[in-house]
Amino acid sequence: MNTPRHFLRFNDLTRQEAHAVLRRAAQLKIEQRTGIRHPTLAGKTLGMVFEKSSTRTRVSFEAGIFQLGGTGLFLSPRDTQLGRGEPVEDTARVFSEMIDLVMIRAYDHAMVETFAAYSSIPVINALTDDHHPCQILADIQCFIEHVGPIEGKTVAWIGDGNNMAASWMDAARVMGFNLVLSGPQGYDPSPELLAEYQDCVRIERDPIKAVAGAHCVTTDVWASMGQEEEQAIRAKAFADYQVTEALLDAADPEVIFLHCLPAHRGEEVNETVLDDPRSKVFDEAGNRLHAQKALMEFLVLGERFPAAV
Repeated sequence: MNTPRHFLRFNDLTRQEAHAVLRRAAQLKIEQRTGIRHPTLAGKTLGMVFEKSSTRTRVSFEAGIFQLGGTGLFLSPRDTQLGRGEPVEDTARVFSEMIDLVMIRAYDHAMVETFAAYSSIPVINALTDDHHPCQILADIQCFIEHVGPIEGKTVAWIGDGNNMAASWMDAARVMGFNLVLSGPQGYDPSPELLAEYQDCVRIERDPIKAVAGAHCVTTDVWASMGQEEEQAIRAKAFADYQVTEALLDAADPEVIFLHCLPAHRGEEVNETVLDDPRSKVFDEAGNRLHAQKALMEFLVLGERFPAAV
C-alpha cells in the first residue's frame, strides 16, 4: 500500500511545508481573482464525507477542487455505507481504489485517524471534535496578509479550549508564535496539550491581560456543534469573555480580529465587532478556498507541487 501524506492536525506539516502551502495559497488567490485558470488537479476526484453539516467547508472544498480541474463528491451519512455500519477501515480501502483524495468532517477524531491508517490516498481533516487544522491554515494566511510574518508574534485566543484552540496550539509550535489562552476555569484544552506546548502557549484568565500586545485576537462560539444542551451553562461561564471593540483596544494597535464563523452576535462577540475595521473574518473565510486548494495540490502532487518546499 502507498504511504500518502495526510493532514489530520496542523503539525502534520513542517514550518517549511506550511510556508510553501501558504505561498501557493497566496498565488492561487491572485490567479483566481484575475481569471487565470490553474487546473493542476485535472481528472482528480475528491471525496467529501460529512458527518457534521457545514457551509464554509463544503463550499470551499467543492469549489476548490472544481477550480483545480477536478471533481468533488458530496457524501453525507445517508450516502455511504459508513452510515449503515460498514467499518471505517473497509470504507477507506474502497475509497482508495476509486478516488484520489478524501476530506472528512466528523465528530470523532479517532475515526479520521483510523480512516487515514487504512487509506492509500491523502486524507484531510476538515474538522473533528479535537482539531480543525484547515481553518488555522486559512487564518494564518489572513494574518500574513494583514499583519505580516507570524513568527515571533502573539495570538490571543478568547473562549473555549475547543478544537480551534487545539489547532492554534499545534500551529504555535510549527509556525513559531506565542499563543495566550483566556477562558474560564474548567474549559481549558486537555492537560496533555497544555503540557506539550508549555514553551509557546500560556493561560491568562483575565481577557484584558490576555490581549495585551496581541497582534491577533480570535474566538469561537461558546457551545460547539453537539453541545447545544450546554448553551445556558456555557453562556453563564463565558459571560466575561465576549470580544468587543474595547477588548481589541487593549491589544496591539495593529491587531486584527478573526473568527472561524458562524458567529453568535451578542454571545462570544458583541453585535458590532464583526463590522469593526480590525475584523478580517470575511477575508479569513474566503481564504478557506485558497488555502485548501494549495493543501490539496501539496498532498496529491508531492514533488510536483508548484511551490518550492
